[in-house]
Amino acid sequence: MMFNMFCYQCSQVANGEACTVSGVCGKTPTLNRLQDNLIYILKGISAYYYHAKELGYVDEEIAAYLSKGLYSTLTNVNFDNDDFINLALEAGLMNLKVMQLLKRAHINTYGEPTPVQVETGTKEGHGIIVTGHNLKALEELLKQVEGSDVYVYTHSEMLPAHGYPKLRKYKNLVGNLGGAWHDQRKLFEKLPAAILGTSNCVLIPSPSYKDRIFTTSIARLPGVKHIDGYDYSQVIEKARTLPKLPEQPGKYRLTTGYSTSAIKSLASKIKELVEAGKIKRFLVVGGCDVPLKKNEYYRQFVEKLPRETVVITLACGKFRINDLQLGDIDGIPRLIDVGQCNDTIVAVEIALALSELFNLPVSELPLSIVLTWMEQKAVAIFWTLLALGIKGIFIGPILPAWLNKELTDLLVKNYDVRLISTPDEDIRKIFTV
Repeated sequence: MMFNMFCYQCSQVANGEACTVSGVCGKTPTLNRLQDNLIYILKGISAYYYHAKELGYVDEEIAAYLSKGLYSTLTNVNFDNDDFINLALEAGLMNLKVMQLLKRAHINTYGEPTPVQVETGTKEGHGIIVTGHNLKALEELLKQVEGSDVYVYTHSEMLPAHGYPKLRKYKNLVGNLGGAWHDQRKLFEKLPAAILGTSNCVLIPSPSYKDRIFTTSIARLPGVKHIDGYDYSQVIEKARTLPKLPEQPGKYRLTTGYSTSAIKSLASKIKELVEAGKIKRFLVVGGCDVPLKKNEYYRQFVEKLPRETVVITLACGKFRINDLQLGDIDGIPRLIDVGQCNDTIVAVEIALALSELFNLPVSELPLSIVLTWMEQKAVAIFWTLLALGIKGIFIGPILPAWLNKELTDLLVKNYDVRLISTPDEDIRKIFTV
């Protein structure tokens, strides 16, 4: 999906072309898109940093870079395409740093995640559904419902919360309902539960549940009650006024909680299976998702993969595939959910660990990355991967709006970025030596 570009010089819409209203701007469509790209990355870094800071973890270098990066997009500051590419790569490395900071904040606060199976049905009792990325908000709610008949369910990017031991200890955290962010209107209309939106990806509600949804932390919705701080008594009271959810098992369970440490503990077994030819390739398949038919590609792609493959998935794009029963390879699961977009650092660390295990550069590993995205954090992650020298990344089938042909050609030429075609064709390319 493309959009009209905004002229930073004269505040006019440039309709995808260089703006000539002022006659002095000189900024091209590509330069404007590079500025947009950098702003998206900075938004992603800011989201990670916000959650880390909320848990008491700060870093002055990250804070300083946010100022530098945003200032560089101001009117008449920078007209250099190459410099904006370098700024994007620098931002990618800063994004790596902030993801490491957030990982440390989460683990020090909630413990190292471990693999766990998560129920997808409902438990008899009043319900609260928590959506978003904010683990602190989730824990504060869990403290306030502990020991009651009000049960808490995660939704979308909150699913990985079940992997953290200090969150899993709360008996009122009973399962995950629904999938990616875009199913929430249908899901929330159907279930008579209170809803707590904790970050971005929360949608403007339909009238049918507008009176039982609340926002907290950074999230805001028009006409929806916002809760400053962590007193969620209003949410709990609303849940108690609603009919109890029935005891109804889900159709399947979801497995999440694969931390870097959990994967490293399997290193010797993984090496043995690779050397024996039982594992021929690792694939990272995930990212942000959109409710469009084109994104059915990801499920079809994974379903068609040879059995000698291990799929690492993450972010809300994982809901395209995380109910698939892919089995295991001599005890190594073929589908490994490493978490939400906030946990992408785990996928990066796994790639670096494989590089060390096989004594090969990441670019020479039997590893392919297939990404979907529409959102800022995913753009930041993409530039992190490029900054780390990872080539051959597949992107699509919907390209981000900041890309035009010139930038696409640059990424293809300089970073071996590959545009998604069909599942069969892409699998053929991946497995053709």
